[in-house]
Amino acid sequence: MFALKPDDALIRLSPDSGHGHDAGVVCMACAGRVEIRALLFELLESVRQGLRTPFRSVVVDATALPDARKVIDAVAGRLPATAMRDHTVARSFHLVA
Repeated sequence: MFALKPDDALIRLSPDSGHGHDAGVVCMACAGRVEIRALLFELLESVRQGLRTPFRSVVVDATALPDARKVIDAVAGRLPATAMRDHTVARSFHLVA
């Protein structure tokens, strides 16, 4: 288990939203829960709006996903940026490990 520091934020990715479909089914609701760029952007926005305290780092728990490669590729900049939020995330975060 990874110990979080007080100034860490945690994003825990789950393979589905728990709303009752078979594993492996393409589902827009579930896809949104693992879209790491959107989740990181939401973290930035919540700090900007004063809804949460600032953080120094983000720990992404992707252990429940069958393949975390898309998450790594998105954070490492190997997937094309498709929205302004993607560019904001690319400027604000970098992958450490």
